[in-house]
Amino acid sequence: MEWFRNLNHLYNLIRPVLDVSILAFIIYKAYDLLVKTQAIQIIKGAGLLFICYGLAYFLKLTTLLWVLNFLAPGLFIAIAIVFQPELRKIFLRLGQGELFHLASQPTQTVFEPVLTAAEILSKQKRGALFVFARRVNLRTYIESGTRLNAELCSNLLITIFAYDGPLHDGAVVIQNGKILAAGCFLPLSEQQDIRKTFGTRHRAALGISEVSDAIVIIVSEETGAISLAYDGKLYYDLSSLEIQRKLTFLLEGERTTEEESPEESYHETARR
Repeated sequence: MEWFRNLNHLYNLIRPVLDVSILAFIIYKAYDLLVKTQAIQIIKGAGLLFICYGLAYFLKLTTLLWVLNFLAPGLFIAIAIVFQPELRKIFLRLGQGELFHLASQPTQTVFEPVLTAAEILSKQKRGALFVFARRVNLRTYIESGTRLNAELCSNLLITIFAYDGPLHDGAVVIQNGKILAAGCFLPLSEQQDIRKTFGTRHRAALGISEVSDAIVIIVSEETGAISLAYDGKLYYDLSSLEIQRKLTFLLEGERTTEEESPEESYHETARR
C-alpha cells in the first residue's frame, strides 16, 4: 500500500506536466497541419469574427450583436463551403495518420538515378513525373497505376517516359529504393493562381504535394525544365545541383549550408 501511495503521489506530481506537454504537442502538430494545407486562412477568418463579436459585446453595440447572432449559423455554413477544399485536405491527412508522426524518417539516398533520368528526358523534351513517397501512404494513387516493385534504375525510368507507351502519361512512385508503380494518376491541384501555361503534369505534381508529404520531380514536355514540388509549392526550372540540395535536405534530413536555396518558388516566379 505504501508503494501504491508513493506511485500515486508521483503521478500527481507529473500529471500537470504530462497534461500540458500532450496538449502542446497536439496544438503544434495541428498548427503544422493547418499551415501545410493552407487552411490557416480558416483560423484567421474565425479569429476576425470572434474579435468583432467581442468588441460588439464589450462596447454594447446591440445592432451589431443582433446582426452577428442572426448571421452566425449561416456564416459557419458559408465558411465550411468556401474552405471545403482545405477542410477536405485536413481530414484526409488526419485519416492518413500524419498528425501523430513525430518526425520524418530518414530515406535511403535514391534520387541520383532519378536525376540522371530527368536530365536525359529534359534534353529529349519528354515529360515525366517522379513521386518520392514519404510518411503519408499513397496506396490509393499507387493502385491507380501498374505495380512494378522494381529496383530503381535510371534506364528503366527513361524507358517508361522516353517512349509513348501506356505508362508514359502517369507518374512513377518511388519509395525505399524501389519503383513501386508507374502510370499512376494523381489529384490535380485546386489552386486558383497557377500559371495558365502549366499543364496537367505540373497541376498533378502540386495536387499530390497538397494532400500528402510526397516530393515530386517534374520534367516539362514543352520546355524541358526540371521542377520540384512539395508542401503545396512548385519550384520551377531548377538546376540539378539545386534539386540535389533540396532532396538531400528533405529525404535525408541533412541541412545544407545555406538557410535558403537560391531557387525561386513558382509563386515568386509567377509575379515576374
